[in-house]
Amino acid sequence: MKFLKNIAASLTAIAALIAAPAGAQDAVIHAGAVIQDAESGVGGPSTITIEDGQIVSITEGHNGGEDAIDLSDKTVLPGLIDLHTHLSGDPSGEFWRAATTPPEYYTLIAAKNARITALAGFTTVRDLGSRTDQVTQMLRRATAEGLTPGPRVVTSARTIAIIGGHGDVNGFVEHVNDALDSGFTCTGPVECAEKVRLASQYGADLIKITATGGVLSQQGRGLEAHFTDEEMRAIVETAESLGLRVAAHAHGARGIEAAARAGVQTIEHGTYIDDAAARAMNENGTTLVPTLMAFEGIRRNLGQGFYTPVVEDKIRAVSEVAGTIVERARANGVRIAFGTDAGVFPHGENAGEFRLMIAGGMSNREALASATTVAAEILGLEDSIGRIAPGFSADIIAVEGNPLDDVTVLEQVDWVMVRGRVIE
Repeated sequence: MKFLKNIAASLTAIAALIAAPAGAQDAVIHAGAVIQDAESGVGGPSTITIEDGQIVSITEGHNGGEDAIDLSDKTVLPGLIDLHTHLSGDPSGEFWRAATTPPEYYTLIAAKNARITALAGFTTVRDLGSRTDQVTQMLRRATAEGLTPGPRVVTSARTIAIIGGHGDVNGFVEHVNDALDSGFTCTGPVECAEKVRLASQYGADLIKITATGGVLSQQGRGLEAHFTDEEMRAIVETAESLGLRVAAHAHGARGIEAAARAGVQTIEHGTYIDDAAARAMNENGTTLVPTLMAFEGIRRNLGQGFYTPVVEDKIRAVSEVAGTIVERARANGVRIAFGTDAGVFPHGENAGEFRLMIAGGMSNREALASATTVAAEILGLEDSIGRIAPGFSADIIAVEGNPLDDVTVLEQVDWVMVRGRVIE
């Protein structure tokens, strides 16, 4: 029976990612200018033809389609990809709400945030940790089927953590902690491998672990490594056996280094990245997702009674170094992909990350690539999203101006299509 459940969960996940989208429209778009991908220049007036949610052609000039979508005064480009979101959460320092809020409410929050995120120009997201067991799996299905507007959702569902660490339930009395425990903590390689298999059974598209301590959890035991090397290797090897990749929340340098050596695909945050950590990342092909907007978002609420004192202490500590994450990573040749940690700050402000990436030394072209072609490769979807090209999903946005000259124009997106459906 468990074997059949595993197959059913896997088939559901695959279908949600590749099935022809329900309600997708055939459409013709008249674009004033087109950026087909971040490595290309800006093309002139063009006609983009869409059938069954896929792009079938891009031709020069405006031709055909009496009912064409008129974007002749806009620059049209691929929809953006955010590799680190939490759609089922909004910013809050009130950790105790986990004990008073039922899962149905988080489902409504997730649907709200999915629409907001899509309207901001993000047509695909990787959601790394939801509030309850099935929220993002069901959101993945609902957006794929056109039941609710939103981006394509690739989800880790719950986060795998050590007992008592970041990602585990903490801050409550013992019996409340026990009641809220979702069963995704582990001790030892065998048990950690089991949790990976459990996540797969529940329909996760990838595995998310908290490889180090974290900033917003209610414990102050530092930001270095949580899992042992053996535990992390067991997680990665088990995930690989199931065809799943691993994303690792990691702040401390030695935790970053250990996670990279274990073979994780991405490091989320990377706050204290140093030469040794960067070297391990480069040797193992690990990409950094710096989530700079998260640091900016939590700083906004300092000194206002928003967070508990233990959390405020950690925020002040990371704030001293967060502004140089990208600079330090680039100096060591680490590849960078786009992700924001939306949910720590308000959803819809995701594109603010571009401004912070530029401040860290990235070019406009590099920043745009990080949220399109590079991010698509991280997801294993580089043959279907991240470009405007025949055979690719009709994930398209329109803005005024040229993002290759000033990527911050993406903070104001004027029109969005996801899987051939216009997001209103």
